[in-house]
Formats: sequence, structure tokens, C-alpha cells
Amino acid sequence: MAFTSKDVMELRGRTGVGMMDCKKALVATDGDMEAAIDYLREKGIATAAKKESRIAAEGIVFSASKNGKSVLLEVNCESDFVAGGPVFREYVAQVADYILDNDTATVEEVITAMTPVTNEYVMKMGEKLSIRRFTVFAENDSKVDTYIHMGGKIGVMVEACGCCSDEVLHDVALQIAAASAQYISKNDVPAEVVAHEKEILKAQSLNEENPKPLAIIEKMIEGRINKFFKEICLLDQVFVKNSDLTIAQYLNGAKIYRFVRYAMGEGLQKREDNFAEEVMQQAGLK
Repeated sequence: MAFTSKDVMELRGRTGVGMMDCKKALVATDGDMEAAIDYLREKGIATAAKKESRIAAEGIVFSASKNGKSVLLEVNCESDFVAGGPVFREYVAQVADYILDNDTATVEEVITAMTPVTNEYVMKMGEKLSIRRFTVFAENDSKVDTYIHMGGKIGVMVEACGCCSDEVLHDVALQIAAASAQYISKNDVPAEVVAHEKEILKAQSLNEENPKPLAIIEKMIEGRINKFFKEICLLDQVFVKNSDLTIAQYLNGAKIYRFVRYAMGEGLQKREDNFAEEVMQQAGLK
């Protein structure tokens, strides 16, 4: 039985599967639409595609190291129940392995390469899976440490000079997780970020019930900007394990080259379940 491009489009509309997979299914089933749908379902492709519209805002931040490289990545699913299970972690570990074994530059490359594996695990777990982001650090005369907090809710990866001790480097990773540093030093903070913060501080001061003269406000802003740096700059932060030291003092000359901090789900839309509606749908009443 022959088929046309219209048939491919119809199959895509009915299953949500990509054009090439739809064409392969129609070739394999000699153009029989219903058989092609069954074909895609049997392959697990249609089931995976149907879940693409669902929200995956749970998941974990995960780290792995191999061959002088370390990766920090976030992979999302739909429920915390699945996120905490061994099958999901098995899938995430496979994603991490792929990234470390290949010179992969973008998330899109990983998603494409892992599609067959992803579809397999979607079938196993019954939830949408989303490879959201990753960062790779390679050790080149340097040291890399990773830290995963609360089973994958927060993850940190930090690179420092080779002279930095393992204990100090790990403490720095803990610091970044706990105190949410955004930059290494004040020199790394973009000028536009500083200018924006100054504008906010100025507006706050001018909106007070009895605002001070502008010259005094300007001096106050400089003091508050220094406090701002101590909040967002790693080297200026007070060490969480010893409040008598800043991180710069604790490092004692060791250099931090770069770091990345992921908080699972930050910026993602959370799914809002309507339990009554879900029950009605499952009962076929809606």
C-alpha cells in the first residue's frame, strides 16, 4: 500500500512523533495508518512523544567523573517519587557517562544522541524525561571537586589550582552550595549588575519617609554595595565553617578558577495537579 506526505503528516498529528519516524513506520507497515500507530507504540516512540507536552519540573542534579573530566548535570522528570527512584538515577548516570565519553558541546547534541535510551526509560517510568543542562570541567594542572546536596537538590562543581588541598577545595564547594555565590570576586561582577544594584539602593533611600541628602545617600550606597559583594562574591563571603575568616583568607593564596552551582528546578514551571480532574479523567468521565 502506497502512502503520501499527507499520510506522514496525519500520523505525526495522531502520535506526536517526528516526521522521519512516522515515515519509517509507514514504510514498515506498507502505508497502513493503524498498523503504523501500533508500530510506533510497540517501539515506545509514540508513548514517549505523547508525554512531551507534560511538565518535567522534578528531577536531580548529578555529578560524575572519568578520565580527568567531571560533569555536573540536571535531568528532570515529572514527580519526586520517580526522581528518588533507582531507575531514574540509572538513566541519569547513563546520560553523564555519554557526556564524559564524548566531546559534546550542547544539550541538543546529548538529547539527540540519547533519544533511544530516553524513550526506553520513558516507557519504564511512565514520565517525561528532560536533559536540561550540563557543565564539564577538565583537569589541566588543576583540581576539580563536586558536591551534591540533599540527594540532588543542589549541585556544585569547582575548579582550583593544583596546589589547593582536597579538603580546602571540598570546603569551598560546600560554601558555594550553602551561600549561593554567583561570582568568584568583585572583579567578575559585570558593571551593569553593579549599576543596577546601585539604582535600586538609591531608589530605596529616596523613597524613605525622611530621605537623607543625596551626598549622604551616595556614601551609604557605597557601603551597601560592599555588603552586596560580600553576599554574591565567593572570596568576600564569610566562611560558613569559621565566621572569623573570609573564603579568600581560608584559601590562603590558593586560586579558584571557576565554579558552577545548579539548584534543581530553578526557573522551571511547576506542575499544578488538579486531583479531582485527574480522577475524572482516569475514570473516563471527562
